Amino acid sequence: MAHPDRFLLAGVMGWPVMHSRSPMLHNYWFKQHGLAGNYVPLAIRPEGLAAALGALHPLGFAGCNLTIPHKQQAMKIVDEADTLARSIGAISCVVVSADGSLSGTNNDCYGFIHNIRQEQPGWRADAGPIAVIGAGGGSRAVCYGLAREGAKEIRLLNRTFARAKGIADEFGKPIDALPWEQRHEALEGAAMVVNTTSCGMVGQPSLDVRLDKLPKSALAADIIYIPLETPFLAAARKRGNRTVNGLGMLLNQGRPAWKAWFGIDPEVTPELRAMVERTI
Repeated sequence: MAHPDRFLLAGVMGWPVMHSRSPMLHNYWFKQHGLAGNYVPLAIRPEGLAAALGALHPLGFAGCNLTIPHKQQAMKIVDEADTLARSIGAISCVVVSADGSLSGTNNDCYGFIHNIRQEQPGWRADAGPIAVIGAGGGSRAVCYGLAREGAKEIRLLNRTFARAKGIADEFGKPIDALPWEQRHEALEGAAMVVNTTSCGMVGQPSLDVRLDKLPKSALAADIIYIPLETPFLAAARKRGNRTVNGLGMLLNQGRPAWKAWFGIDPEVTPELRAMVERTI
């Protein structure tokens, strides 16, 4: 449990990072639990990541979250990455030990699965084929989580086929990499489709995928939360598909981070979600 006589510090490193709602989320929990502390956005260029992580202990930080583009690079910097981070190949959370050593884990997998279960209680990973679009750090976490939940077939698509094939080769079944040219047909018979790219995010182009062959019964999910409804999700909703945005993934991945940093397991409440939604 956190000591009441200590000012607690944590943050999020990214480039860019000022759009992140993580500070709002974590500072809400500080207030809710009556703790003196602050969670700050840290705009860190890729070339400055090692120095920034090295400064966490001297500055009194308990740890930090990592977002684009730092999740995979951090694997080479931390002193230790746990089994989950090594399996996914990306770090989303860094914990600072008393001796200054840095350990890394990945809470994106936890956040993604808990978000889907929260929004769609009847969801099952083994309900049918799942199409995952993108092959970055977020995709690795999503694919790992879906496979661990029992998915029988994951169709992985990425503009650069080699990156998708790299994940498929590394993780093995149930993941199969498909050429980008097959992205429209790959949705045929799918029970779920997930966008893990930045396409559809504010300032980014829309996801170039037609939904004609996606069954109306399929679930469409996006790990983006700004905007809350991407063009991809809007198109899916318009044709009758159930949709889940990425906000719950952000909120839920914060819980294991707090447990590791401060020994507290905070709740993701409707009030918290509504507060963050009002700012998007």
